[in-house]
Amino acid sequence: MNKEIRELEPKALWNNFADLNAVPRGSKKEEKVIQFMVDFGKKLNLKTVVDPVGNVIIKKPASKGMENRKPVVMQGHLDMVHQKNADTNFNFDTEGIKMKIEDGWVRADGTTLGADNGLGVAAIMSVLESDNIKHPPLEALFTIDEETGMTGAMGLQAGYLDGEILLNLDTEEDDEIDIGCAGGIDITVRNVYHEVHTPINSVGFSISVTGLNGGHSGMDIHKGLGNANKIMNRLLYESQDFIRISEINGGSLRNAIPRESF
Repeated sequence: MNKEIRELEPKALWNNFADLNAVPRGSKKEEKVIQFMVDFGKKLNLKTVVDPVGNVIIKKPASKGMENRKPVVMQGHLDMVHQKNADTNFNFDTEGIKMKIEDGWVRADGTTLGADNGLGVAAIMSVLESDNIKHPPLEALFTIDEETGMTGAMGLQAGYLDGEILLNLDTEEDDEIDIGCAGGIDITVRNVYHEVHTPINSVGFSISVTGLNGGHSGMDIHKGLGNANKIMNRLLYESQDFIRISEINGGSLRNAIPRESF
């Protein structure tokens, strides 16, 4: 299924992305992709280390004549958001992402694609393996657990990097450089509810909101893609005088817009 992806240009980028997407890499489950990156660095005979929290650092010497330039750090995160449609049979812990080209876009088959931050990681990999790009000393920093706490970045200790310039490749546009970013906050809400008995003449219904596109709770929140939980809540609110809720379940990740609610 991923063969057609490997024919896209630039081939180095898309081949690295396809290789990366063949490796399970959920947040807090990065063991396999860490080993993948270590093997990648060693295959290129580049200095490769893993720090105590699991970040991978690969260093590439400068091109001839650029040894005295300031070292540049290129950074991306290895983990991806794991989300799938309810009717998709897929195991994120053991399977690679199944990709396809549809209407001119690279998409995943019923799951998240992993372009965040897989394409950034693939771009760094392409620079590391290139032999025709003139560059200063390079340090590739691949952090873990960005999607569920940024514990990789926060756990990075002094002494692993020498670079004074850092380029973060976790952005959406390939022709822009951002000089700032938004923050994030987690909120835990607790509420007390009272159970009631269901009248004997009640009729049971199963209601579902499906077919939405989901998306990232940061970069896609302004696009009006629809939040399945909010849509479900509007429906239930309008009907609150004559219904009783047995169970409600929607969304799966704190940083993904819920695409389904039941």
